[in-house]
Amino acid sequence: MSPSAPPSSPWLTPRNLLWTSAAVAVVTIALKTLAWAISGSVGLLSDAMESFVNLASAMFALAMVTVAQRPADDDHPYGHHKAEYFSSGFEGLLIVGVSVGIFWAAGHRLVNPQAIEQVGWGLALSVFSSGLNGLLAWVMFRAARVHRSIALEADARHLVTDVWTSVGVVVGIAGAALTGWLWLDAAAAILVALNILKEGVELVWRSSQGLMDSAVEPQVQATIDATLQQFVQTQPPGAVRFDHVSTRRAGQRQFVDMHLHMPADWTLRHAAELRGQVERGLMSAVPGLRATIELLPTDVEAHIDDPKDVA
Repeated sequence: MSPSAPPSSPWLTPRNLLWTSAAVAVVTIALKTLAWAISGSVGLLSDAMESFVNLASAMFALAMVTVAQRPADDDHPYGHHKAEYFSSGFEGLLIVGVSVGIFWAAGHRLVNPQAIEQVGWGLALSVFSSGLNGLLAWVMFRAARVHRSIALEADARHLVTDVWTSVGVVVGIAGAALTGWLWLDAAAAILVALNILKEGVELVWRSSQGLMDSAVEPQVQATIDATLQQFVQTQPPGAVRFDHVSTRRAGQRQFVDMHLHMPADWTLRHAAELRGQVERGLMSAVPGLRATIELLPTDVEAHIDDPKDVA
């Protein structure tokens, strides 16, 4: 997440927002199921199906966020932050599953078109419930940037797919009602399924990358590089340099490892003071960052790429 995330209310924590997401999902399930029941639209059925996934996703995300907030222990000395990636991956798989279900229902209706009834009420209920999801998604995106929570971001992205689902459904139903082409309802559902399938695959991919210790985002890396350069410039020319700077992400936490080279005749106190300043500077520039800095004399190189360790 961006280090310049917007401020957030103390109430807007991942747990509170995910509870809210679950409550909104229950409301939207009721509204969209009613919309489908009175209209008979397969598009509105697909919309209602995705709301069930919203509820399941919010509850699983809530469980994973709870695990991720546990403190480090002997078995997990780096914490439990990666638990959030299981949440986003699970949510992505659910989205893919829903898209397959929509394809099946829409394909059946495409072959056997049926008249749509009570179009006005069906569309009104769908639009209202999607408005709730859109507002909640906007709040969750902002909170996800503050808390650097991929679980919260995944749930927000899922809510956005729900909004797009409703947009496609509204277009399809309105088109079918105005033209009499009943197949437009099913065609809109298929287009919606393709859109949310893409979103689900992207979520699964991002989760897999997080579990594989991917590097921090480019803007975060640029902030780290700029901070290190500031410390180089405050020292005598050539006295200090950084190398082997590597980063990784683990849910809300971000890590950076590096070597700090300095003159061999510096006292241990002087070296430790500079290292402490660098650590504080990095953590101030990038909230949630944890830095590990190894001190080395200027004329000593570390051999971390030993051939025997490269498989």
